[in-house]
Amino acid sequence: MNDMSTVQCVKLDREGEALSRAPYPGELGQRILAGVCKEAWQGWLGHQTMLINENRLTPIEAKDRKFLETEMEKYFFGEGSEAPKDFIQPK
Repeated sequence: MNDMSTVQCVKLDREGEALSRAPYPGELGQRILAGVCKEAWQGWLGHQTMLINENRLTPIEAKDRKFLETEMEKYFFGEGSEAPKDFIQPK
């Protein structure tokens, strides 16, 4: 089966390969499934890793998960998720 489904990606503002399932639970996950392509999701995973490392987050902690969920919402559907103020992009 080779029929790739596509989605109009809200992050990249173009059509891209659709995710095969919701990558996150609940309504946010459904919105991501409906409007975010695989390439943009991969971009988020890298951004999320940076946020976890730079902010020393522990995803087991409810407050840290809530922070990441809020940033995910902003990354895809809001003004964008910012790197921490003192973050320097590795070369």
